[in-house]
Amino acid sequence: MSAPLPDGTARPRRTRTRSRRVSAQPTLVVSSLKINQYDLDPDCISLICPDCKTWVPIDRFQHRKHRLVPHDTGVTRRDKAARCRGSNRLVDIDVDFDTWSLKSAETTSAVAFRRATKVLPKPKAGSVPATSQLKPVPLSAEQIRRAFRQHQQQCLACKGEAKDRDGQTLPCPDGERLAVTVLRLFRQEPKRKAVREFVARERRRFDRQYAQAAPAKRASEWAAVLPTVQDTDTRRSQLPVGDRPTDARSVPLAPVDQKTFDQRQAELGRQYAARTATV
Repeated sequence: MSAPLPDGTARPRRTRTRSRRVSAQPTLVVSSLKINQYDLDPDCISLICPDCKTWVPIDRFQHRKHRLVPHDTGVTRRDKAARCRGSNRLVDIDVDFDTWSLKSAETTSAVAFRRATKVLPKPKAGSVPATSQLKPVPLSAEQIRRAFRQHQQQCLACKGEAKDRDGQTLPCPDGERLAVTVLRLFRQEPKRKAVREFVARERRRFDRQYAQAAPAKRASEWAAVLPTVQDTDTRRSQLPVGDRPTDARSVPLAPVDQKTFDQRQAELGRQYAARTATV
């Protein structure tokens, strides 16, 4: 048994009803709706009510004509009970099940085709530098002059076409600010140019001094490490006490027993020939 409904809340929407009432609204034709606004599945034939914009079952069992079941506008068991004026509205189902199935499948495949098949990673935004890390860009007189000319071409006040109610020409504060900035930069341009040339000369002079001092500095560095290198070479050239395994003079190079050595070599030769013949 279903739980009792709270008083004054929307009632559930049944698929069957005993009411013989018919809404005075005109008959709703299914073909006039979009494919995603109705469902002709035999298990749950329903459509979106044009009045309350919610899915409503179609009563088709006890009546010769199809109609929407009586329903409320709100959500069941939650919203306030308010009967929708689209209740018991006649419905003309002029679309057969096969046509609806074909259109629904085409719409579903088209939507699936438009969906991305690969999850693209979200681009990572770079970190914003701190205020202390921001480097101001020096202003150029030529850049400000071009901006001032462009402003004069677009500003009505700079052209003298902007006037107040008394017919007086309105001033342009932005144009005045740009003009003052251009004049200031042009006055400072000779000094700025001299500073840039001085910095360039000092940089070239420093590069020349560094290139000239590099060989002498390299020689002094080698002279500083030369005693250590010579001491290492001297200790490496010293030989330990005793004979070395290979190139010492006292190491015998001829076998002690020549006859036994020859017999051993002959035996090894016969064994090698026997293995080769077997293979």
